[in-house]
Amino acid sequence: MSFNKKEYDFVIIGSGLGGLACAYILASEGYSVVVLEKNHQIGGNLQVFSRDKCIFDTGVHYIGSLDKGENLHQFFKYFGLIGKLKLKKLDEDGFDVIRFNDGKTFKHAQGYDNFKKTLLKDFPDEAAAINDYCNKLKETCLDFHLYNLKTITTSTHLDNLDLLSINAHDYIASITSNKLLQNVLAGTNGLYAGIKESTPWYVHALVINSYLTGAYRLEDGGSQIAIHLSKSIREMKGEIYKRKEVVGANYNELGKISEVILSTGETVKGKHFISNAHPSTTIDIFGEDKFLKAYTKRIQNLENSSSSFIVHFVFKKNSFPYLNYNIYQFKTDDVWDSINYTQENWPKAYFACTPASSRSKKFAESMSIMVYMNSKETEKWANTKNTIATKNNRGEDYEAFKKEKEQKIIDILEEDFPGIKSKIKSVYSSTPLTFRDYIGDKTGAMYGIIRDNNNPIKTSINSKTKIKNLSLTGQNIVLHGVLGVTIGAFVTCFEFLDKHQLINKVKNS
Repeated sequence: MSFNKKEYDFVIIGSGLGGLACAYILASEGYSVVVLEKNHQIGGNLQVFSRDKCIFDTGVHYIGSLDKGENLHQFFKYFGLIGKLKLKKLDEDGFDVIRFNDGKTFKHAQGYDNFKKTLLKDFPDEAAAINDYCNKLKETCLDFHLYNLKTITTSTHLDNLDLLSINAHDYIASITSNKLLQNVLAGTNGLYAGIKESTPWYVHALVINSYLTGAYRLEDGGSQIAIHLSKSIREMKGEIYKRKEVVGANYNELGKISEVILSTGETVKGKHFISNAHPSTTIDIFGEDKFLKAYTKRIQNLENSSSSFIVHFVFKKNSFPYLNYNIYQFKTDDVWDSINYTQENWPKAYFACTPASSRSKKFAESMSIMVYMNSKETEKWANTKNTIATKNNRGEDYEAFKKEKEQKIIDILEEDFPGIKSKIKSVYSSTPLTFRDYIGDKTGAMYGIIRDNNNPIKTSINSKTKIKNLSLTGQNIVLHGVLGVTIGAFVTCFEFLDKHQLINKVKNS
């Protein structure tokens, strides 16, 4: 493919959900777009892989707000995805299960009324706290206009510093002195790599509200979102190319980007450029000298969220039941403390799910276990890279490191699911380096930059950059997750389209 003779209206770097969503929005408005993906597979965190004929998700294990009329459901209607995706609704009476080492188990149910009713069974004296919690969730979400598909006015949630400065842990502790209830309400903080001292309440509220309003698994994997989006983009004459890594750019006399340079030596011309890469990686690609020093320093000094170690099990046929819920298991008395571990007490918690398969309803074909892992644990092999597009063996010591971690997880699972060891057919795992190589984040962070209620403006990233024809999109613009990244794509595209008309198109889809 030769790009040299064509100038696109939009050149999009990265085919994660943010890049694909921007491409769809702009292509549907008649612009010429091209998406450049460095890897063998499109989709970013939507990517899947197959082992022993089982499909595993890399990043999207379940999504929320998909009940009819909810925000992501409406966005997906706009994208033409509703009716195409294979969805499985999680257990309405307990889609997330919080379990503690003493055997106590608590459920998060779908729908606010059901959520409150279920919690009241375990905490009959905490009705006031549970009501306050739910009301605060709803009230907080109303302040985010695009989250509710409202026309954005001149003011945004960024103008409400009082709201952005509320700490999630502190707010929950303020409505109840019951430590167990505090833990249960915050028990799914792995959804945003929660940190007791800095996670903002609004992050907790937006994430939790989305799952209370329709929690679903993507049957046979999340890559179907990327597949259907890419098909629609191509039908609208948009172009998507894999194994096309952007490594630099050329500029015109006005200081605008004229073309990006690929690792192959090819160049791609464009009028506008959108980067779905991490802001720090974007600076590396386009050159530090093109950004203000203060901006570059701020971006480069922002701390990324924790990375993870994921173990994937393939089960022997019909040996383990399918669980239509997720498990958050804690080995510590404080759910906020699981992110802080030592080699001796790792892991303090884990997330477990059995992926939904169209081939088996009663039995699970596989299970995925996710635990926190600091990227420093894999620094020894930081100079290696291993993807389908760039094959590389990290060495025997790396494989030994993974095997040791896998065995520790298996031993813990055997305690919680007696007999599970004998049902495992094969084991596969991924480390922070896997996420780094496939997603492009330097530390393999699960959710991009850490949002900080102590300094909310510092950790807010604008989609516009100093380079006049370069914009940002992705999980660092508004929020991580399928819903957060989708909203971020619309924010990016508002620079080029009438925001009121675009929102109305979504609402009227």
